[in-house]
Amino acid sequence: MPWFDASVLGLIQGLTEFIPVSSSGHLILAREWLGMTPGASDLGFDAVLQLATSFAVLAYFRRDIAELARWFFTKISGKPIGENQQTLWLALAFGTIPAVLAGLLLESSMETIFRSSTLVAWTLLVGAALMFVADTFGKQGKELSLKKGFIVGLFQILALVPGISRSGATISGGLLVGLTREVAIRFSFLLSFPILFGSGLKKLLDLYQTGALSVLGLDLFLGSLIAFASGLAAIHFLVKYLKHHNLSLFIWYRVALAAVALLILQ
Repeated sequence: MPWFDASVLGLIQGLTEFIPVSSSGHLILAREWLGMTPGASDLGFDAVLQLATSFAVLAYFRRDIAELARWFFTKISGKPIGENQQTLWLALAFGTIPAVLAGLLLESSMETIFRSSTLVAWTLLVGAALMFVADTFGKQGKELSLKKGFIVGLFQILALVPGISRSGATISGGLLVGLTREVAIRFSFLLSFPILFGSGLKKLLDLYQTGALSVLGLDLFLGSLIAFASGLAAIHFLVKYLKHHNLSLFIWYRVALAAVALLILQ
């Protein structure tokens, strides 16, 4: 893969993984619109870029993740623990299970059927509708619980389809179960870490075993660095932006991009 293509894909991945516009959808459209040659390792390349953005979550929420790790080891030792940390940890654990199981069941579809630009155009609209409903009818103010964490985890399954957006689906899910905007955003990002890290690490090992990693080499490393840096910037932007704004900017962007995609496909 040319270094320029790798850089562009890394930038797109980093900017769109956390902003609720769908990174996988953008990567599929970018490859088609920019005339990038499709390859068997495309899904693996994208997953490794996701691995890089998972480190952006780790860097930005390092204190939260360190506190969760501290809670886990404290729990093992049998010492008293804080109820809030226990609730967050268990909500993340149970919220991760649905997407893991669905990912394993749908892996073959993700490599074939789900790599369609036509599908992306329509799911951009579906995701926009979900975000509109959540923004309009979500009643904020309830505390995070294990049940709410699991329900948000069910919403994360939708993100397996390109065009939906992981952050868009999980933030919407959080708002619909009554979480405050701030809690929904924070939980969405923390919930993304195990999936991004796990799937990215698996694909990295797959690329190594098939020999594709040595071919991609420096291009993959460059794209990953750019994905990490741009992902960190995107998280910072979104957390600040959504403190004072709703999701309408991203909803209208999704609608406009879907319209352009459908026009091009005709």
